[in-house]
Amino acid sequence: MGVAKERENAQGKTLFSIGQVLAKLSTQFPDLTPSKLRFFEDQDLISPHRTDSGYRKYSAEDIDRVRLILVLQRDHYLPHKVIRQYLADLDAGKPAVLPAARAQLSTTPVTSFKRADLLELAKATESLLTETISAGLIPSGALFDDSSLDTLRRVVELSQVGIEPRHLRTLKSSVQREADLISGALGGVKKTAAGRAKAEEQATDIAVQLNAIRTTLLRKALNELT
Repeated sequence: MGVAKERENAQGKTLFSIGQVLAKLSTQFPDLTPSKLRFFEDQDLISPHRTDSGYRKYSAEDIDRVRLILVLQRDHYLPHKVIRQYLADLDAGKPAVLPAARAQLSTTPVTSFKRADLLELAKATESLLTETISAGLIPSGALFDDSSLDTLRRVVELSQVGIEPRHLRTLKSSVQREADLISGALGGVKKTAAGRAKAEEQATDIAVQLNAIRTTLLRKALNELT
């Protein structure tokens, strides 16, 4: 396998280069870059091994940890300081509960589902999945990830009370407007690799604040209905 051969450390663990880590995770996380991995290290989220010549090497456990960090960012919009505490609790063997979600999270890797498996797991009909994709709530494709499964399950529950995917188009539009708002707030921060990593952290923090305001406003509106 030449220079691409997986290295082993003194303890016998198989170690992977940055390029190999990207190859393993790029399907699930296409935006993952070497600079993002280095930024995670700067934020004390991961601690890869170092060779005598200074090259970073990642164990299978390191890769699982990176996968978890990316899931927490993508699916839960958590800032690094919250993720850092969550990981510290996991490392210490403490109950790891996320303040924003108030729910125990698993380190299980993201799974890919075929269309038939997605329908079975979500207990959804073919037509409901098609409508959900058409509404822009789930990306189209041959394979679907955990977030697609979670979304489809929620759509199934909402359909039982008369809320159909087409009714959620406004929710999709609202999310896009918030994304545009965040992009405008960040301005030209993303000019360098370090700037892009910093912009991602800032974007996550802003998203958390916007989500908190949205939740408060929705709760207030519901209170006025009852």
